[in-house]
Amino acid sequence: MPVDAISSVCNLGVFDSVNKASIFEMLESWNSFCLVTETIVNGDGANLSDYYSKFQLDVCGLCKNGLRSLVEEQFVVALQGTLEKTYAPKFWKNFDAYKNVTDFEVNDENMEEEAVELVLCKALEEISREKQYQEKCLSMLVNALLLCQESNTSTDGYSLDMEKIFFSKYRLIVSSVLMSTMPRHFTEILHLYFKRRLEELSTIMAGDYEDDDQPRNMDIDGTYDQNKTLQNKLVRNIGMVVHNLRNLGFTSMTEDAYASTIFLLLKAKVFDLAGDDYRTSVLESIKGWIQAVPLQFLHTLLNYLGDLMSNLSPEIAKSPLASTPSSCYQKAGKPSEGIIRWQLRLEYFAYETLQDLRIAKLFEIIVDYPDSSPAIEDLKQCLEYTGQHSKLVNSFISALRYRLLTAGASTNDILHQYVSTIKALRTIDPAGVFLEAVGEPIREYLRGRKDTIKCIVTMLTDGTGGNNSGPGNGDSLLEELNRDEENQESNSLDDDIHADDKQTWIDIQRWEPDPVEADPLKGSRYRRKVDVLGMIVSIIGSKDQLINEYRVMLAEKLLNKTDYDIDTEIRTLELLKIHFGESSMQKCEIMLNDLIDSKRTNTNVKATINKSSQTALFPIYSDNELSFDILDASIISSNFWPPIQEEDVKLPEAVDQLLTDYAKRFHEIKTPRKLLWKKNLGTVKLELEFGDKTLQFTVTPVHASIIMQFQDQTSWTSKNLAAAIGVPVDTLQRRINFWITKGIVAESAGADSTDHMYTLVDGTADGGKTVNNEALGADDEAETSVASVEDQLRKEMTVFEKYIFGMLKNVGSMGLERIHNSLKIFCANPPVYDKSVQQLQSFLSGLVAEEKLELRDGTYSIKK
Repeated sequence: MPVDAISSVCNLGVFDSVNKASIFEMLESWNSFCLVTETIVNGDGANLSDYYSKFQLDVCGLCKNGLRSLVEEQFVVALQGTLEKTYAPKFWKNFDAYKNVTDFEVNDENMEEEAVELVLCKALEEISREKQYQEKCLSMLVNALLLCQESNTSTDGYSLDMEKIFFSKYRLIVSSVLMSTMPRHFTEILHLYFKRRLEELSTIMAGDYEDDDQPRNMDIDGTYDQNKTLQNKLVRNIGMVVHNLRNLGFTSMTEDAYASTIFLLLKAKVFDLAGDDYRTSVLESIKGWIQAVPLQFLHTLLNYLGDLMSNLSPEIAKSPLASTPSSCYQKAGKPSEGIIRWQLRLEYFAYETLQDLRIAKLFEIIVDYPDSSPAIEDLKQCLEYTGQHSKLVNSFISALRYRLLTAGASTNDILHQYVSTIKALRTIDPAGVFLEAVGEPIREYLRGRKDTIKCIVTMLTDGTGGNNSGPGNGDSLLEELNRDEENQESNSLDDDIHADDKQTWIDIQRWEPDPVEADPLKGSRYRRKVDVLGMIVSIIGSKDQLINEYRVMLAEKLLNKTDYDIDTEIRTLELLKIHFGESSMQKCEIMLNDLIDSKRTNTNVKATINKSSQTALFPIYSDNELSFDILDASIISSNFWPPIQEEDVKLPEAVDQLLTDYAKRFHEIKTPRKLLWKKNLGTVKLELEFGDKTLQFTVTPVHASIIMQFQDQTSWTSKNLAAAIGVPVDTLQRRINFWITKGIVAESAGADSTDHMYTLVDGTADGGKTVNNEALGADDEAETSVASVEDQLRKEMTVFEKYIFGMLKNVGSMGLERIHNSLKIFCANPPVYDKSVQQLQSFLSGLVAEEKLELRDGTYSIKK
């Protein structure tokens, strides 16, 4: 080495105190040292032992003259130079053919199977041998320096850790050289290697895991032993690669590569086990697979690498997972700290992955509830572990707005989904904290639908909301009413006066603060109870509106009954009384009592009349006399029933006489009470005979009156027929459409363009046939026996219309809240204004539709 090059790495001031002979000796030793160093570092020598004596002599001669640091630096520089110029380029050149390794992974036909794995293993083995050779060279230098220290006590003292310092510095050089020259695609090669090897290993281990319950002594063909041998071989192969990569300084990169692969395999396993199957719990299966496959692999790998620890720190011993180590490594004693850390990481990742999968499909899961209860239970455990409840809330609200809260979804479907949502999330969050946030968009949307109250009442009475085949078929609110009754009965059995104090103390001990997502205006989570019916009623805002709608629907059912069977209605009423109180349901109870009394009265009236033999259901006798057996009266207390829709109709003379005789007999029995017939209400069972063909119908009195007019006269004009039954022509045209659609009456143009001709059709084409038509004849679904809640509200609010117009005329325009508050102030005396804001809004919307008012920017004004 030239003198100026030497001076750049070492202070040559030592030459100032030596003579020329000594300088010549040192130069000779230096040249010899450099030559031997170059020879052994480049591997030109046949054997290191052949150069050891000469190398030691040169090193000692230089150290004796104070050039130890120069010797050390020159030798390390030589090692680094060889590594940079020879070993590193040769190592990376092995991977030049796999620059597009991602494409190879997708298109395996472009490369030999496992070519990358073989190249990686071979290259690592080769550079590891070269590194071991350089480490032997470095050991030779260390030994020479130690010998010089023993023979020359005047030199600087060496510590016993000199070898560790030299090798630490050398490993840092190796790592820095390889990292600085590493191609970008090498990390992808590592990922591909671990992916393929771990997939193969996973297949073997998973097979053993699934067959864990099979008796090993029956394994005649030795498949289990073959799998264990293959498994151990694969682990040793992977372990050797990991060991070599670690020695080259790729520890972090290696762990990232096989860790990411393990997590990808775990994610794939979670998706494979969970998928779209919501009726089976998969969490325990996933945890079992983690124990049997990745943790077993990691245990074997760490054991192979010598990283397992025999003793645990106190903190690790307290881990809840450490108390139940995997069966795959119980024989080896307690798991190491590294294994427990891996188990915690893998299980958290599994919980989070399954949680995200279930949250993404939560809408479908709730649609399938309660069949999907296992999936809900899994999600509950995942959320308890991860604490990511806000993710569920945000994701599910987004799904609701996109898939449910749309104009295309019926109110029935929305309500049934809401009930299922309440029941499902009640499992996840019994306190209802997150249910409040999830349910608010649904409640807000349903408040804007006109048929919401009616659908809720239908769900309360028959459980289907008119959607017998829909998803809500199992969402009957009667189930919740039944549950409330059972809870009340169970609570009444506990008469211990200290029960409340005991429960309060338990709640105090269990108290925890509400999550940050909780509404601060609500009470503590331990004072709240998720009440399905209560949350449904909260949509409306007032139980009075719900009760009024129920009264209307109950009245409609009772008035259209063909018998006195009201057991179902009584049961429903008793359950509603538990929830809403007896006083609120008093009018409904009176309505049902009216039906019960009607059955008794009807029996008494008939028992006092001498009956003659009558055989037909609704015969027309020559003497125009009808039997009382064909008449069943429903006698109601009109003051307690909703307003009844009245319609004038002329019944056939014989039927009218029958009603008169019945009313007279009733007056005799119930003096001074009298009957006032609502002739347009009720049902009539008819038999129409056309030759040998008989048709049976259950229709309203108006429909029966229309068709009975054709007994004596087969053709009628619309005006004459309307006059005969006492209804307007437009009403007749609407009602007779029922008989036209049944093929009983034919319509044709009359002499007058405003008149129509109706003719009885001869229905003998299908002779000898009896056809039952049980559906109640109703040609207009909007026609009901009882005035709707909207009609009642409109009638009650009409008296306040002049007040509203007076205020708007004086002020100009007013908002809804201001109109509501003003009416409460000005109408404190009869007529008293006692309506809710929602009822007022409904009435004002009607005035806007009639173009009496206009709504602009949230304020109402008189339309000009």
